[in-house]
Amino acid sequence: MPGLYYEEFTVGETIEHDKRRTVSESDNQRFCDLTMNQQPLHLDAEFAADTQFGERLVNGLYTMSLAVGLTIPDTTDGTIVANLSYDDVEHPAPVFHGDTLRAETTVLNKRLTSDEDRGVVTMGVEVYKGDDTLVCSFERTALVERAPDGA
Repeated sequence: MPGLYYEEFTVGETIEHDKRRTVSESDNQRFCDLTMNQQPLHLDAEFAADTQFGERLVNGLYTMSLAVGLTIPDTTDGTIVANLSYDDVEHPAPVFHGDTLRAETTVLNKRLTSDEDRGVVTMGVEVYKGDDTLVCSFERTALVERAPDGA
């Protein structure tokens, strides 16, 4: 199990995730279909051509969801009890079909629960395009297991 137990998270540590993903038109289309989001800025090339962006944008919720997926192997894979919240979500720059995304996670805070059986970890996640443009940032708070041996 590659995920971290509560004790293994270090406040201030930044994890640069190795996995990257190039977003395809199909990814965006399927995500919009699954979530019933019919925003023409995501789906209609002629509509999008007449906007300030000049082409379709990737759905911002897909960008955020992809980022969570990119971060899980190095953070909470197999050690999570639950995601508690996603806060302060920002999309400072657009994502287009063909952009390759990567993520970085910084551990912002952690605390034991009142029964001290588990811990709450808050992480800041930043998502970048291949040219290092920040395209999404958010805080993810998760309830995670403590190490079985208490180490």
